[in-house]
Amino acid sequence: MNFFDVLAELLEASGFAALTWQNIAMILVSFVLFYLAIVKKFEPLLLLPISFGMFLVNLPLAGLMDEGGVINIMSYGVKSNLFPCLVFMGVGAMTDFSPLIANPISLVLGAAAQLGIYVAFIFATQIGFTPAEAAAIGIIGGADGPTSIYIANNLAPHLLAPIAVAAYSYMALIPLIQPPIMKALTTKKERAVKMGQLRKVSKTEKIVFPIAVVLFCSLLLPSVAPLLGLLMMGNLFKESGVVQRLSDTAQNAMINIITIMLGLSVGAKAEGATFLDISTLKIIAMGLAAFCFSTAGGVLLGKLLYIITGGKINPLIGSAGVSAVPMAARVSQTVGAKENPTNFLLMHAMGPNVAGVIGSAVAAGFFMMIFKGTM
Repeated sequence: MNFFDVLAELLEASGFAALTWQNIAMILVSFVLFYLAIVKKFEPLLLLPISFGMFLVNLPLAGLMDEGGVINIMSYGVKSNLFPCLVFMGVGAMTDFSPLIANPISLVLGAAAQLGIYVAFIFATQIGFTPAEAAAIGIIGGADGPTSIYIANNLAPHLLAPIAVAAYSYMALIPLIQPPIMKALTTKKERAVKMGQLRKVSKTEKIVFPIAVVLFCSLLLPSVAPLLGLLMMGNLFKESGVVQRLSDTAQNAMINIITIMLGLSVGAKAEGATFLDISTLKIIAMGLAAFCFSTAGGVLLGKLLYIITGGKINPLIGSAGVSAVPMAARVSQTVGAKENPTNFLLMHAMGPNVAGVIGSAVAAGFFMMIFKGTM
């Protein structure tokens, strides 16, 4: 056997020979996501591990998602709903519900920003998806990755890959998707509205709030207890002031570790051979439409409140009603500051933003109560 025979056998056994056009297409998509995460800094904490997982899983013969493969082992945390629930605990420990408590109207804005969930649900049922599948697809409109994974695992596990990838990708691309919609639906005068300072919220209110939310929502919709329960437990760690070590762990070490493993696992769901089909493309398109309708729903209700209050509410805070915390609130602040540099909408936008987290979880619980037995 000469050198050229050895070289030919080596190439035949290598990943180069096994590359398909689907692999190449998904690797190129991962490169685009690398660019957005590293150069454009579009939520790199989410987008970088997702794009690298997508990149790795499309390298042929690497076996990362085979039985016993390292990312396949990680993905059990997604399939079991462990990672989504732990992420909610970390988010709860980092979240200040004071803006929502101080301004309860934020709940209405958070609810309005779930419009896309129901629009996508209706549309998906019309193009051939079952009601359970449509419900899982619709949750993408809430811009809530953990909740999307949670409901997909319960209602449409076979669609987990495209739903998870779409939900997290759109969450990361909020700074790109939302501003054009916000500007199209508001006037310069509305965007420049400066809102007054929120009232100070007492420690007692902060402690009672998470307990009351879990009690009411879990009794109303028991299936939402795992998500909301851990969200509010994390928040109680923070607000009680008596378990600082637990709060610090949930806010930092735990959520950082889970984010790495969750991101890699979600990205690794986008294997070219199974990911690139017509159903996936439909889900990604409907997810984008749902997200746009949710943004529009929040802004339009914000405009209505602007009129009702005589111009005291800036409609831009309505767009933060999607549950991507705190990304959507930061976008509201950025767009508002461009029209009025003295504007500080961040705390006002955080109210609808955290209300959106509760709203999307409640929507998921509602769908699961209705469709869990129809799978």
